Amino acid sequence: MTTNTGAEPILEVKNLKTHFFLEKGVVQAVKGVSFTLQNKQTLGIVGESGCGKSVTARSIMRLIKSPPGQIVDGEIIFRRQKRRAETIDIARLDPKGPEMRSIRGGEISMIFQEPMTSLNPLYTVGHQIAEVVQLHQGLTQKESIKVAIDMLDKVRIADPHERVNQYPHQMSGGMRQRVMIALALSCNPSILVADEPTTALDVTIQAQIIDLMEQLQEDFGSSIIIITHNLGVVSQMSDYVAVMYFGRVVEYGTTVDIFRNPKHPYTEGLIKSIPVLGQRKEILVPITGMVPNATDEIKGCAFADRCPHVMPKCREHLPVDITIEGEHKVACWLYEDQLEKTSEVT
Repeated sequence: MTTNTGAEPILEVKNLKTHFFLEKGVVQAVKGVSFTLQNKQTLGIVGESGCGKSVTARSIMRLIKSPPGQIVDGEIIFRRQKRRAETIDIARLDPKGPEMRSIRGGEISMIFQEPMTSLNPLYTVGHQIAEVVQLHQGLTQKESIKVAIDMLDKVRIADPHERVNQYPHQMSGGMRQRVMIALALSCNPSILVADEPTTALDVTIQAQIIDLMEQLQEDFGSSIIIITHNLGVVSQMSDYVAVMYFGRVVEYGTTVDIFRNPKHPYTEGLIKSIPVLGQRKEILVPITGMVPNATDEIKGCAFADRCPHVMPKCREHLPVDITIEGEHKVACWLYEDQLEKTSEVT
């Protein structure tokens, strides 16, 4: 699904396919994902575990371990805004080459899901931030440490002059996540990819991290891709939402489109399963069934076995993208009658 008309996007993912070639078979983790990200915009990517969210993010960062992983098709068009303005296809770069290394961390940064395993336990947090600054900005070690202290202060870590000399194990989970944000933003990247940035944090710290990211986006002007299964986080932070299932984007639209007028049965199921503050429910309404096995070859819609509206066509033909209205798109045969409208738009 391509989206967002108007200004030229800073990032455009087109028909991205990332596969893992294993002894038990080929895992098609990402099966033709397309979306765009505008400058200073936040895109939320949501879905259950195993739907391809994190693999999509790591493909953009070229952090897919090869072997067994490989980008087999598609484009990742990045319009650089730092150093020199140019358009580049990240999917065609050598993941270990100098150009990709200059982009990764310097122009596109990533907050990983678990900061305790992402931060190096052998080095102080200040050293780790300073190392990135030295690499991408060419500052001296002394200057880089000053930047590290300033970044720790910006992410609201108390006593940054002392904390800069501490090791990850000396900090709480919430503080380590703040360090990861400081590390990611230390070079003022154009795009910040946040992969489950609030996982394993209690709700109070989650709210603080969300507020912090929103404030830092305003201060730094970065675009954000936030990947999560937490729809509450997405509803608060995102301008647009892409709903993924079994390696594909099944619905895309503005946050208002997705939450007020969900069209795909999977999106409806995700929203119905959320408890609403102030509304008493005897039981939550889950999505029945299980996500298909990653190596399964599915002819039609992967959600068919779990869908309450399944039709014979769903099992035989893969749904195409159908425009509902404006930028709201859905891949579902329930809206086949609007295909003519989609053809007129395209």
